[in-house]
Amino acid sequence: MYKKSIYFILVFAAFFSTALNIYGQDDLNIWREFVETLKNGKFTINQIRPYEHIHRDGLLKTIQNFKGYADGASSWDEWETTPEIFSVDDHVHFLVPLGFGGENKSTFCFTFLKQGDEWFYRHLENIFIRLDQTPEAPTSEFPDLPEQTKAWQRQEVYWSKMVYFYNVLTKEKDKEFFLNLMKDGAGYFLTAKVWVPFITPQRAFILYLCWEQRYLQGNHVILEKLTDNEAVVKLQAQFFGLYKRASHLKQQIPFEDYRQIFETIWQNRAVNAGWDLEITYDDPECLQCTLHFSKKH
Repeated sequence: MYKKSIYFILVFAAFFSTALNIYGQDDLNIWREFVETLKNGKFTINQIRPYEHIHRDGLLKTIQNFKGYADGASSWDEWETTPEIFSVDDHVHFLVPLGFGGENKSTFCFTFLKQGDEWFYRHLENIFIRLDQTPEAPTSEFPDLPEQTKAWQRQEVYWSKMVYFYNVLTKEKDKEFFLNLMKDGAGYFLTAKVWVPFITPQRAFILYLCWEQRYLQGNHVILEKLTDNEAVVKLQAQFFGLYKRASHLKQQIPFEDYRQIFETIWQNRAVNAGWDLEITYDDPECLQCTLHFSKKH
Protein backbone atom coordinates (compact mmCIF):
# COMPACT_ATOMS: atom_id res chain seq x y z
CA MET A 1 0.00 0.00 0.00
CA TYR A 2 2.86 2.37 0.93
CA LYS A 3 4.65 1.68 -2.36
CA LYS A 4 1.46 2.34 -4.33
CA SER A 5 0.99 5.68 -2.54
CA ILE A 6 4.56 6.69 -3.34
CA TYR A 7 4.02 5.65 -6.96
CA PHE A 8 0.88 7.80 -7.31
CA ILE A 9 2.59 10.76 -5.63
CA LEU A 10 5.50 10.51 -8.06
CA VAL A 11 3.17 10.19 -11.06
CA PHE A 12 1.13 13.21 -9.89
CA ALA A 13 4.29 15.23 -9.29
CA ALA A 14 5.54 14.42 -12.77
CA PHE A 15 2.16 15.34 -14.25
CA PHE A 16 2.02 18.57 -12.26
CA SER A 17 5.54 19.52 -13.31
CA THR A 18 4.65 18.87 -16.96
CA ALA A 19 1.44 20.86 -16.62
CA LEU A 20 3.33 23.83 -15.20
CA ASN A 21 5.70 23.65 -18.13
CA ILE A 22 2.86 23.43 -20.67
CA TYR A 23 0.99 26.35 -19.16
CA GLY A 24 4.08 28.52 -18.87
CA GLN A 25 4.86 28.64 -15.15
CA ASP A 26 8.29 30.10 -15.92
CA ASP A 27 6.64 32.69 -18.15
CA LEU A 28 4.07 33.46 -15.46
CA ASN A 29 6.94 34.18 -13.08
CA ILE A 30 8.20 36.80 -15.56
CA TRP A 31 4.85 38.56 -15.38
CA ARG A 32 4.73 38.39 -11.60
CA GLU A 33 8.27 39.74 -11.26
CA PHE A 34 7.49 42.56 -13.69
CA VAL A 35 4.33 43.56 -11.81
CA GLU A 36 6.10 43.46 -8.46
CA THR A 37 9.01 45.52 -9.78
CA LEU A 38 6.73 48.08 -11.39
CA LYS A 39 4.39 48.32 -8.39
CA ASN A 40 7.29 48.94 -6.00
CA GLY A 41 8.78 51.67 -8.20
CA LYS A 42 11.93 49.68 -8.96
CA PHE A 43 11.41 49.29 -12.71
CA THR A 44 14.15 51.10 -14.66
CA ILE A 45 14.99 51.93 -18.25
CA ASN A 46 17.73 49.27 -18.18
CA GLN A 47 14.98 46.63 -18.08
CA ILE A 48 13.64 47.77 -21.47
CA ARG A 49 14.78 46.38 -24.82
CA PRO A 50 12.30 47.67 -27.41
CA TYR A 51 11.59 46.57 -30.94
CA GLU A 52 13.57 48.26 -33.70
CA HIS A 53 12.85 51.98 -34.28
CA ILE A 54 11.14 52.37 -30.90
CA HIS A 55 12.86 54.41 -28.18
CA ARG A 56 13.16 53.24 -24.61
CA ASP A 57 12.26 56.66 -23.19
CA GLY A 58 8.78 56.52 -24.73
CA LEU A 59 8.12 53.00 -23.44
CA LEU A 60 9.32 53.97 -19.98
CA LYS A 61 7.06 57.02 -19.85
CA THR A 62 4.05 54.96 -20.97
CA ILE A 63 4.55 52.23 -18.39
CA GLN A 64 5.15 54.84 -15.69
CA ASN A 65 1.83 56.40 -16.65
CA PHE A 66 0.19 52.99 -16.26
CA LYS A 67 1.74 52.65 -12.81
CA GLY A 68 0.34 56.07 -11.93
CA TYR A 69 -3.14 55.03 -13.07
CA ALA A 70 -2.96 51.80 -11.05
CA ASP A 71 -1.69 53.63 -7.97
CA GLY A 72 -4.36 56.30 -8.27
CA ALA A 73 -7.20 53.81 -8.67
CA SER A 74 -5.75 51.22 -6.23
CA SER A 75 -6.27 48.67 -9.00
CA TRP A 76 -3.16 46.50 -8.75
CA ASP A 77 -5.41 43.49 -8.18
CA GLU A 78 -6.12 43.61 -11.95
CA TRP A 79 -2.43 43.09 -12.62
CA GLU A 80 -2.12 40.23 -10.16
CA THR A 81 -4.64 37.95 -11.86
CA THR A 82 -3.27 35.25 -14.19
CA PRO A 83 -3.02 36.60 -17.76
CA GLU A 84 -3.30 34.74 -21.04
CA ILE A 85 0.22 33.68 -21.97
CA PHE A 86 1.66 33.19 -25.46
CA SER A 87 5.27 32.05 -25.72
CA VAL A 88 6.76 32.52 -29.20
CA ASP A 89 10.47 31.73 -29.68
CA ASP A 90 12.38 34.07 -27.35
CA HIS A 91 9.35 36.29 -26.71
CA VAL A 92 6.44 35.95 -24.33
CA HIS A 93 3.21 37.92 -24.62
CA PHE A 94 0.71 38.51 -21.81
CA LEU A 95 -2.89 39.55 -22.49
CA VAL A 96 -4.19 41.51 -19.51
CA PRO A 97 -7.61 43.24 -19.16
CA LEU A 98 -7.14 46.56 -17.32
CA GLY A 99 -9.76 49.07 -16.29
CA PHE A 100 -7.77 51.06 -13.73
CA GLY A 101 -10.66 50.89 -11.31
CA GLY A 102 -13.39 51.50 -13.90
CA GLU A 103 -16.08 49.08 -15.02
CA ASN A 104 -15.00 49.09 -18.68
CA LYS A 105 -11.79 47.17 -19.25
CA SER A 106 -9.51 47.10 -22.26
CA THR A 107 -7.14 44.23 -22.99
CA PHE A 108 -3.46 45.09 -23.37
CA CYS A 109 -0.66 42.95 -24.77
CA PHE A 110 2.59 43.18 -22.80
CA THR A 111 5.59 41.73 -24.66
CA PHE A 112 8.85 40.61 -23.08
CA LEU A 113 12.14 39.36 -24.50
CA LYS A 114 13.68 36.33 -22.82
CA GLN A 115 17.48 36.07 -22.78
CA GLY A 116 18.80 33.21 -20.67
CA ASP A 117 17.52 33.71 -17.13
CA GLU A 118 16.72 37.37 -17.76
CA TRP A 119 13.64 39.12 -19.13
CA PHE A 120 13.31 42.54 -20.71
CA TYR A 121 10.19 44.62 -21.25
CA ARG A 122 9.80 45.05 -25.01
CA HIS A 123 6.43 46.48 -26.02
CA LEU A 124 2.92 47.44 -24.93
CA GLU A 125 0.04 47.30 -27.40
CA ASN A 126 -3.69 47.83 -27.20
CA ILE A 127 -4.36 46.56 -30.74
CA PHE A 128 -3.64 42.96 -31.64
CA ILE A 129 -5.18 40.79 -34.35
CA ARG A 130 -5.95 37.18 -33.44
CA LEU A 131 -4.69 35.76 -36.74
CA ASP A 132 -3.42 32.80 -34.73
CA GLN A 133 -7.09 31.74 -34.89
CA THR A 134 -7.26 31.82 -38.70
CA PRO A 135 -9.13 28.78 -40.10
CA GLU A 136 -7.16 26.13 -41.97
CA ALA A 137 -6.26 27.03 -45.57
CA PRO A 138 -7.81 27.36 -48.06
CA THR A 139 -9.90 30.15 -46.53
CA SER A 140 -11.00 33.68 -47.25
CA GLU A 141 -12.16 34.29 -43.68
CA PHE A 142 -9.80 35.92 -41.18
CA PRO A 143 -10.35 37.12 -37.61
CA ASP A 144 -11.54 40.72 -37.75
CA LEU A 145 -11.50 43.78 -35.51
CA PRO A 146 -14.22 46.34 -34.68
CA GLU A 147 -14.65 49.06 -37.29
CA GLN A 148 -13.53 51.81 -34.93
CA THR A 149 -10.31 49.95 -34.19
CA LYS A 150 -9.61 49.56 -37.91
CA ALA A 151 -10.27 53.27 -38.43
CA TRP A 152 -7.64 54.01 -35.77
CA GLN A 153 -5.21 51.61 -37.47
CA ARG A 154 -5.68 53.31 -40.84
CA GLN A 155 -5.03 56.70 -39.26
CA GLU A 156 -1.93 55.47 -37.45
CA VAL A 157 -0.45 53.88 -40.58
CA TYR A 158 -1.21 56.95 -42.71
CA TRP A 159 0.04 59.64 -40.35
CA SER A 160 3.12 57.67 -39.35
CA LYS A 161 4.02 57.59 -43.02
CA MET A 162 3.29 61.31 -43.44
CA VAL A 163 5.50 62.17 -40.47
CA TYR A 164 8.26 60.07 -42.02
CA PHE A 165 7.87 62.05 -45.26
CA TYR A 166 7.85 65.26 -43.21
CA ASN A 167 11.24 64.45 -41.70
CA VAL A 168 12.76 63.45 -45.04
CA LEU A 169 11.44 66.42 -47.02
CA THR A 170 12.04 69.12 -44.42
CA LYS A 171 15.64 67.94 -44.26
CA GLU A 172 16.15 67.87 -48.05
CA LYS A 173 13.94 70.89 -48.86
CA ASP A 174 12.20 72.83 -46.08
CA LYS A 175 9.02 72.74 -44.01
CA GLU A 176 7.09 74.93 -46.44
CA PHE A 177 7.78 72.46 -49.25
CA PHE A 178 6.18 69.64 -47.25
CA LEU A 179 3.20 71.73 -46.11
CA ASN A 180 2.48 72.74 -49.71
CA LEU A 181 2.28 69.06 -50.62
CA MET A 182 -0.42 68.60 -47.97
CA LYS A 183 -2.68 71.25 -49.52
CA ASP A 184 -5.41 69.18 -51.15
CA GLY A 185 -8.20 71.77 -50.88
CA ALA A 186 -9.01 72.08 -54.59
CA GLY A 187 -9.48 68.33 -54.98
CA TYR A 188 -11.38 68.04 -51.69
CA PHE A 189 -13.85 70.73 -52.75
CA LEU A 190 -14.28 69.13 -56.16
CA THR A 191 -15.06 65.82 -54.48
CA ALA A 192 -17.71 67.51 -52.34
CA LYS A 193 -19.32 69.14 -55.38
CA VAL A 194 -19.52 66.00 -57.51
CA TRP A 195 -20.44 63.56 -54.72
CA VAL A 196 -22.99 65.93 -53.12
CA PRO A 197 -24.50 67.71 -56.15
CA PHE A 198 -27.96 68.28 -54.68
CA ILE A 199 -27.20 71.41 -52.61
CA THR A 200 -25.08 74.54 -53.02
CA PRO A 201 -21.32 73.86 -53.24
CA GLN A 202 -20.48 75.64 -49.95
CA ARG A 203 -23.10 73.65 -48.03
CA ALA A 204 -22.01 70.49 -49.82
CA PHE A 205 -18.45 71.11 -48.60
CA ILE A 206 -19.54 71.38 -44.95
CA LEU A 207 -21.79 68.33 -45.07
CA TYR A 208 -19.25 66.28 -47.00
CA LEU A 209 -16.63 67.26 -44.41
CA CYS A 210 -18.86 65.89 -41.65
CA TRP A 211 -19.66 62.69 -43.55
CA GLU A 212 -16.07 62.07 -44.66
CA GLN A 213 -14.64 62.65 -41.19
CA ARG A 214 -17.28 60.44 -39.59
CA TYR A 215 -17.47 57.53 -42.00
CA LEU A 216 -14.18 57.50 -43.89
CA GLN A 217 -11.83 58.71 -41.15
CA GLY A 218 -13.68 57.34 -38.11
CA ASN A 219 -13.70 60.64 -36.19
CA HIS A 220 -16.44 61.90 -33.88
CA VAL A 221 -18.21 64.86 -35.53
CA ILE A 222 -21.04 67.17 -34.50
CA LEU A 223 -22.50 69.68 -36.95
CA GLU A 224 -23.59 72.43 -34.57
CA LYS A 225 -24.65 75.05 -37.10
CA LEU A 226 -25.11 75.39 -40.86
CA THR A 227 -26.43 78.41 -42.75
CA ASP A 228 -25.48 79.98 -46.05
CA ASN A 229 -23.06 82.29 -44.22
CA GLU A 230 -21.80 80.28 -41.26
CA ALA A 231 -21.03 76.75 -40.15
CA VAL A 232 -19.73 75.29 -36.89
CA VAL A 233 -18.32 71.78 -36.69
CA LYS A 234 -17.09 70.11 -33.50
CA LEU A 235 -14.40 67.56 -34.30
CA GLN A 236 -12.66 64.94 -32.18
CA ALA A 237 -9.84 64.07 -34.56
CA GLN A 238 -7.92 60.83 -34.16
CA PHE A 239 -5.05 62.80 -35.72
CA PHE A 240 -4.39 64.36 -32.30
CA GLY A 241 -5.32 61.22 -30.38
CA LEU A 242 -2.54 59.46 -32.23
CA TYR A 243 0.03 61.96 -31.01
CA LYS A 244 -1.14 61.47 -27.44
CA ARG A 245 -1.03 57.66 -27.56
CA ALA A 246 1.63 56.75 -30.15
CA SER A 247 4.98 57.41 -28.49
CA HIS A 248 6.91 57.09 -31.77
CA LEU A 249 5.26 60.25 -33.15
CA LYS A 250 6.41 62.33 -30.19
CA GLN A 251 9.96 61.23 -30.91
CA GLN A 252 9.77 62.19 -34.58
CA ILE A 253 8.00 65.56 -34.72
CA PRO A 254 7.35 68.45 -32.28
CA PHE A 255 3.69 68.92 -31.39
CA GLU A 256 3.54 72.45 -32.82
CA ASP A 257 4.77 71.20 -36.20
CA TYR A 258 2.34 68.29 -36.06
CA ARG A 259 -0.57 70.64 -35.34
CA GLN A 260 0.57 72.92 -38.18
CA ILE A 261 0.02 70.05 -40.62
CA PHE A 262 -3.60 69.74 -39.45
CA GLU A 263 -4.22 73.47 -39.66
CA THR A 264 -2.56 73.80 -43.08
CA ILE A 265 -4.80 71.08 -44.53
CA TRP A 266 -8.05 72.53 -43.18
CA GLN A 267 -7.25 76.16 -43.94
CA ASN A 268 -6.47 75.21 -47.54
CA ARG A 269 -9.66 73.17 -47.85
CA ALA A 270 -11.75 76.02 -46.45
CA VAL A 271 -10.32 78.73 -48.70
CA ASN A 272 -10.84 76.59 -51.79
CA ALA A 273 -14.49 76.13 -50.84
CA GLY A 274 -15.06 79.87 -50.30
CA TRP A 275 -14.98 79.84 -46.49
CA ASP A 276 -12.85 81.62 -43.90
CA LEU A 277 -11.89 79.28 -41.07
CA GLU A 278 -11.08 79.79 -37.41
CA ILE A 279 -9.85 76.73 -35.52
CA THR A 280 -10.08 76.66 -31.73
CA TYR A 281 -9.17 73.91 -29.27
CA ASP A 282 -10.87 72.86 -26.05
CA ASP A 283 -7.74 71.38 -24.47
CA PRO A 284 -3.92 71.70 -24.71
CA GLU A 285 -3.62 68.37 -26.54
CA CYS A 286 -6.20 69.50 -29.15
CA LEU A 287 -8.26 66.33 -28.68
CA GLN A 288 -11.43 68.40 -29.11
CA CYS A 289 -11.51 71.22 -31.65
CA THR A 290 -14.04 73.52 -33.24
CA LEU A 291 -14.00 74.47 -36.93
CA HIS A 292 -15.83 77.79 -37.29
CA PHE A 293 -16.50 78.64 -40.94
CA SER A 294 -17.72 82.03 -42.15
CA LYS A 295 -18.62 82.89 -45.74
CA LYS A 296 -15.90 84.80 -47.65
CA HIS A 297 -17.11 88.11 -49.08
